[in-house]
Amino acid sequence: MTFLFGLVLGIGLLLVASPIMWPRMRAIAREDGGALDRAHERLAQAGLAGVGIPTLVVVSVILGVAASAVVFVLVPVVVAAAAAGLLVLLLPWLVVLWRARAARRATRVVWPDVVDHLVSAVRSGLALPDSVVTLAHTGPPVTRTAFAEFERDYRMSGSFADSLDRLKDRLVDPVADRIIETLRMSREVGGNELTTVLRNLAAYLRSDAAIRSEVEARQSWVVNAARLGVAAPWIVLILLSTRPEAAAAYNTPEGALVIGVGLALSVVAYRIMLGIGRLPEERRWFG
Repeated sequence: MTFLFGLVLGIGLLLVASPIMWPRMRAIAREDGGALDRAHERLAQAGLAGVGIPTLVVVSVILGVAASAVVFVLVPVVVAAAAAGLLVLLLPWLVVLWRARAARRATRVVWPDVVDHLVSAVRSGLALPDSVVTLAHTGPPVTRTAFAEFERDYRMSGSFADSLDRLKDRLVDPVADRIIETLRMSREVGGNELTTVLRNLAAYLRSDAAIRSEVEARQSWVVNAARLGVAAPWIVLILLSTRPEAAAAYNTPEGALVIGVGLALSVVAYRIMLGIGRLPEERRWFG
């Protein structure tokens, strides 16, 4: 009877959680095209589009093995060396994510200026493709390279739609996707409301960037606290492990269990703190 009650309870909890977990996972898979596509997007956002996933994996493994060896020489604790190797193994990918977020923050404030340049070009009487081409010379410096490649691409192919698709792949930004799709719709459907739509979009982007900057500044202490809280116990562990008796204790199964549980708790706590202190990023709906 107890087994039946537990089985029914487990099925009920599974059914309660299924609408929250599984449809969201399927939606994310449909939107982003899988883990490899997301990884390529992050590399492109970080300015490392020429770096392949296998190269990143090989570099991560080499750094992880080297870190394990160095830590084991300094601190003769097998589990501590393995934990250090695991953390350093993830370090290159963490650097990629950090560079991608930094690039997103840097370009977030310039998209309203990009839209303003487009509005000025369109109102001056330029054709829509030529208005986009002007961004390679008059747009914000951080985006000029991508638009210069768009100019070369458009001059060679003459296809505005295909050049826009390749421009989206270079910019890899949800705001850029919205601007480009607005231009595409105006090109294909026509109409006289493009400048009005772009001005409204620029006003919204400025407001959103200001709000995000203020909230991120107020919540930065949460991220700093998370980093300090995670690093402090491991610094203490390294200092203690320099003593022979402490190293011998940590090399026992009980010591390995303590370090393993501590590593798992540190990772979970760090992810929770980052989740609390970070604003949700906008997804690419047209990528």
